[in-house]
Amino acid sequence: MTRFQARTVRRWSLVHKWTSLVVTAFLLVLCVTGLPLVFHQEIDDYLNPPSAMPAVPPGTQAPTLDAIVANALKRHPGDVPVSLGFFRDRPAVVVQSAPTPRTPFNLSHRDTIDLRTGQVIDLRPEARGKFTTFLRDLHTDLFLGLPGALFFGVMALTLIVAIVSGVVVYAPFMRRLDFGVIRAGGGRRLMWLDLHNLLGIVTVTWLLAVGITGAINTLHDPVAAKVRSEIVAMAKNRGGSAPTRLSSVDAAIATGRAALPGGALVSFFFPGAGFSTPQHYAVFAKGDRPITSELFYAALIDAQTGKLTDVLEMPWYAKVLLLSQPLHFGDYGGLPLKIIWALLDLVTIIVLVSGLYLWLAKWRTPRRRSFGASSPMVAS
Repeated sequence: MTRFQARTVRRWSLVHKWTSLVVTAFLLVLCVTGLPLVFHQEIDDYLNPPSAMPAVPPGTQAPTLDAIVANALKRHPGDVPVSLGFFRDRPAVVVQSAPTPRTPFNLSHRDTIDLRTGQVIDLRPEARGKFTTFLRDLHTDLFLGLPGALFFGVMALTLIVAIVSGVVVYAPFMRRLDFGVIRAGGGRRLMWLDLHNLLGIVTVTWLLAVGITGAINTLHDPVAAKVRSEIVAMAKNRGGSAPTRLSSVDAAIATGRAALPGGALVSFFFPGAGFSTPQHYAVFAKGDRPITSELFYAALIDAQTGKLTDVLEMPWYAKVLLLSQPLHFGDYGGLPLKIIWALLDLVTIIVLVSGLYLWLAKWRTPRRRSFGASSPMVAS
């Protein structure tokens, strides 16, 4: 190694050391809280079991959505329909009605209806439990809201620098050693150094992916506010007058779904309510593939004629955010991927603790001059 190369490696080593020290404590918090959050759905289902759907006699004729909406309005005289919210994995819909389309949400009426029978049922919607809510708030923003989220975003960027700098100095450090060697006979600190470097390089790709998606996820609130403002602006630009009569809800949903990627129907807004326009129905659905299952698609249907007006997609930055959220917690591949994510999280905790141990231990031992005694993967 030339003198220039040695100087470059030392500089990268310093960058790695100090960036690692800065993020270690916060990354430990994120890894410890993120471990149970990988299984947040399973934990919520266990602590807050979803309500069971009532049994339905064979041969029961399912009502139309038009009939379901009409019956909801009969239960609440003077109301107008506002929205329909569909359950992800159960044949039920929440019908929201209110005196006006813009009535505050807490003053509206909401009935949960069995799509198989048209009967009102007591079905608790999916909700995040108190335990996972506490962990998620701690994991995302330290209970500080947007300032806490943005602070974690800075920490995520610092982590990325620490990872890149660690990789840069790993190759020259290992040029005299076999990959994966653990020098158990050279003392405890040397053994932990080798173990730290091995586990660090094994998890580097995963940790880089989690760091990048974590940094993106800290922008959730600003991105959500931006998307909402764009949808509201779109509705105002389209304008239009309120229809004199409403066309079939069932037909409008069929028209919208035919124009959208196949997948789960999410919600339906009546004219003047939520994300619709004064003239249109709005049909929202998610994609039908694992990579698009978190993306929203919308169709605007003329509420009087029932004809398709436009198909809307989320802006690119919203897509990046929505795709990064499940990847961050390993939600794309079901339970097997979650288990892999959890194991990698545990390994990362070992890397962090060992790196902290190595940094503290060096102050209790004489500084060695040999290049092999310094750690390329942490601040040692």
